[in-house]
Amino acid sequence: MTETPTYAGIDVAKDRLDVVLRPSGEYVEATNDERGIRSVVRRLRKEDVALAVLEATGGLEQPAAAALALAGVPVAIVNPRQLRDFAKATGKLAKTDRIDAAVLAHFAEAVRPEPRPLADEHARELSAVVLRRRQILAMTTAEANRARTAPKAVSKRIEAHLRWLRKELARVDGELERVVKESLVWKERAVLLMSVPGVGPTLSATLLAELPELEHLDRRQLAALVGVAPLNRDSGTLRGIRTVWGGRSGVRTTLYMATLCAARHNPAIREFYGRLVASGKPKKVALTACMRKLLTILAAILRKRTPWQPRLLAAY
Repeated sequence: MTETPTYAGIDVAKDRLDVVLRPSGEYVEATNDERGIRSVVRRLRKEDVALAVLEATGGLEQPAAAALALAGVPVAIVNPRQLRDFAKATGKLAKTDRIDAAVLAHFAEAVRPEPRPLADEHARELSAVVLRRRQILAMTTAEANRARTAPKAVSKRIEAHLRWLRKELARVDGELERVVKESLVWKERAVLLMSVPGVGPTLSATLLAELPELEHLDRRQLAALVGVAPLNRDSGTLRGIRTVWGGRSGVRTTLYMATLCAARHNPAIREFYGRLVASGKPKKVALTACMRKLLTILAAILRKRTPWQPRLLAAY
């Protein structure tokens, strides 16, 4: 008889790890520190776990996931939205750490997401800097919005904070450049990516950090992964409606800004955008199509290890 595989769901909090095993339903609790993580690793190895699933929680999951991967336990880190949808679909409306761990274990058993190798320390550093840049931009936008309606006494303090944020953004951009240059592989790839008109250091670093699959997937897979693939929304009286959603929002936001620039300065993207608009496509639809085209071009350039050359556009 074939032995039933064991799956583990691990809910990660700042100070605690809640672990549920399926199909036994066994529950394990540990502290989220070096000692607690070691105890969880020992237990999962003892159970010969086929797959451990953790939810992406802003980096809190990384120490436990890395320890499990190093110990040879297959690990998958999944999107929180996907977990919430799965919980609703299975009728799990209550929410506690133990219930969340049980949902993760059920998800591991039912969906069996593909384990992926974890990023090394250098890649995690680049991801952290990219994320910090995004956070500073969000704070800058929020403070700028507040400054428009704030009383004079408060607006002075907001303006002072805005000046500091702009200086901090410049410092983070410098740190981003340093991290990329320290890796010969990333430096080479960044040069290739930035050879495309409209692509600057921010998009190239974001793609290196948050879309490592760029050169390995086809254009449809990439579009779905980033969240720029048109998806059918035929329901009831609605027919022929296509929308884009999901995917890696950080990559999509940065790609959108780069595409706005490329639509003005990249002849291939500018011509493509103009042709779509002239044929009656709404501007947002045309811009989304340009995002897919730019993504496809960047992937081809990395695969071929050839800088941007307009005469080779058909090959992209």
